[in-house]
Amino acid sequence: MGLLTATGVVAGYGAADEILKGVDLRVEPGEIVGIIGPNGAGKSTLLKAVAGLLKPKSGAIQLDNQDITGKEPRDISRMGLAYVPQEHNIFPSMSVRENLEMGGYVDPKGAKERIDGVLGRFPVLAKKRRHAARTLSGGERQMLAMAMALMVEPAVLLLDEPSAGLSPVAAEVLFDAIIKINKEGVSIAMVEQNANEALAISHRAYILVDGKNSRTGPAAALAADPEIRRIFLGG
Repeated sequence: MGLLTATGVVAGYGAADEILKGVDLRVEPGEIVGIIGPNGAGKSTLLKAVAGLLKPKSGAIQLDNQDITGKEPRDISRMGLAYVPQEHNIFPSMSVRENLEMGGYVDPKGAKERIDGVLGRFPVLAKKRRHAARTLSGGERQMLAMAMALMVEPAVLLLDEPSAGLSPVAAEVLFDAIIKINKEGVSIAMVEQNANEALAISHRAYILVDGKNSRTGPAAALAADPEIRRIFLGG
């Protein structure tokens, strides 16, 4: 059993709507697991189901051997899983520090110490701690969203399209931050539109197609596979 496991997850957004058609996912301690595939494959839907934002119709999801299937997002967060959505993931009118305080709502008493720790991880945010979040660049906003998620000290971090809309330079800085977070002991499952970059920083990866697992394996092996390069990696 992995740290996070999803088995046979079926989920969608309506009674007759099945976007996930029995998807499996496993994240081991210390891993970055990439989730790639074409648009509409169900990648983001899978993260929402794991995070409790979408209740699966069937299947099982476990975090550290505890069943979290269908639990409320707040309860799942308390159990050690944090989710960073692609959009609307910060409070623009609040300062950077106030955003971090919102991220620590689960345990307000220990928030100050954790804020100091998180700002130590992200020097660019520390410099702008009093600035309104709306004044940050796109890459800095994504870093703030990740920093807010780290306020609950998660065992597993779910990232949905973290590099979407970022310049290549900003994306590179963000991916470096993701690697650093992982090396500090946080396991990561990451849906990413940039398949090449996702495979470059992941230990293992899953390819979803039409709501089903298509391929899985070591990320380096998938990146080197000629068929996968042709279909998913543009070369």
